[in-house]
Amino acid sequence: MPERPEIVCICGSARFAAEMRAANRDLTFAGVIVVAPGEADGPVTDEQKTVLDALHLSKIDLADRVLVVNPGGYVGESTSREIAHAQAAGKPVSFTDPV
Repeated sequence: MPERPEIVCICGSARFAAEMRAANRDLTFAGVIVVAPGEADGPVTDEQKTVLDALHLSKIDLADRVLVVNPGGYVGESTSREIAHAQAAGKPVSFTDPV
């Protein structure tokens, strides 16, 4: 029985949704299970943001490693918190662009 595929959690600013979708596609075609941030079609309430943020930390917990999509080296406040969570859990963290 083969081992399960690697699980990668994508993190990044919502402004990079297209880039995160591209990373998701590339990883998926490489045989990786991808967990990514939830997406909304419009503005979210503060309550919804709180739920999404907590859910994403749980996604990080499920993953073997984290890929931060950070065009131009940008890492915002929420993504910084996610990186800290991943590092505290001993998850390897890599970036698409130098920070």
